[in-house]
Amino acid sequence: MPITPFLVNQAFEPETIENMSAAVVAACDALHLKVGDDPATRFVAEKVIELAQRGVRDPDTLREMALKEFGLSDESASVSEKSGATDATGYATPRS
Repeated sequence: MPITPFLVNQAFEPETIENMSAAVVAACDALHLKVGDDPATRFVAEKVIELAQRGVRDPDTLREMALKEFGLSDESASVSEKSGATDATGYATPRS
């Protein structure tokens, strides 16, 4: 899982780790970052971990809040939430 290398000395339930990993991948996609061991990805992962430590568990909320930490809004999230439409990868598809 993409977040696992950043969880040194951290304890989370497996489901939470899955949600955190999904949030890191989605936030990195929104920021046009490659998920890997680089400073930018580490910063995103640290924000997601910090939010999870505060009790946030939903992957969409983790992504949105992490992006807000960078001063960005996630306009695509509001489209997916309103339409509920996703493509084969699970990402939101625009409404017609």
